[in-house]
Amino acid sequence: MIRFKPLPYLLAGVSLLALPMAQAEELPEAIKAVEARGAEVVGRFEAPGGLKGYAARYNGQGMALYLTPDGEHVLIGSLLDAKGDDLTRAHLEKLVYEPLGKEMWTRMENSTWIADGKADAPRIIYMFSDPNCPYCNMFWKQARPWVESGKVQLRHIMVGMLRADSAGKSAALLSARDPQAALNEHEAAGKASKLKALEKIPAALEKQLTDNLMLMSELGAQATPAIFYLDDNDRLQQHQGAPRPDALDTIMGPR
Repeated sequence: MIRFKPLPYLLAGVSLLALPMAQAEELPEAIKAVEARGAEVVGRFEAPGGLKGYAARYNGQGMALYLTPDGEHVLIGSLLDAKGDDLTRAHLEKLVYEPLGKEMWTRMENSTWIADGKADAPRIIYMFSDPNCPYCNMFWKQARPWVESGKVQLRHIMVGMLRADSAGKSAALLSARDPQAALNEHEAAGKASKLKALEKIPAALEKQLTDNLMLMSELGAQATPAIFYLDDNDRLQQHQGAPRPDALDTIMGPR
């Protein structure tokens, strides 16, 4: 049976043999019609019942397309077997979410961030951070044991979204003589911080902050801190907000 539903799958990852599409392969007209509506077909996979499966990306999400045997119709959704097992998810993980996770990790690497911790730390964690965010400050404090032991480097992707002076404060940190020292001084002071916002943000810094905010949105994050890390299977994972104590070891790794 085919079940229709949204597909907001996490990047949890399932290994599966799939059939990547050849560059020169001509897509059926019915699949092209879905592409014309904004979907991007990224791969093909085997499907039961005479169906042909295609994996697509649409608005940052995975979408499975099933071409009917007559080649004239497309079903969109999750395919279930008689036991109720989902036969779609693993294909989307392999063809959509694995490469998408690697792409997003690279984009975070190339964004504008402030490092907190040793450059050779074995674990890297990105967080979208607003200087006026109390929960960002909470996570900064939670992370001290891992950062100070050299096990984790936090990379603060600075944004300005919470208050009118947030962008100016982020710009002040990014333009400081020693951004890491300025960030740590600001976070250590908490509410007593004396960080002053730049009254006029240089165009280059303003573009960097705008790009960071756009990247945050594209990653599906809507509030700070938005925390991104690679799990034990090197799959991109997200945590929204300051983590509960029982989630810290999962995000940060062993103490």
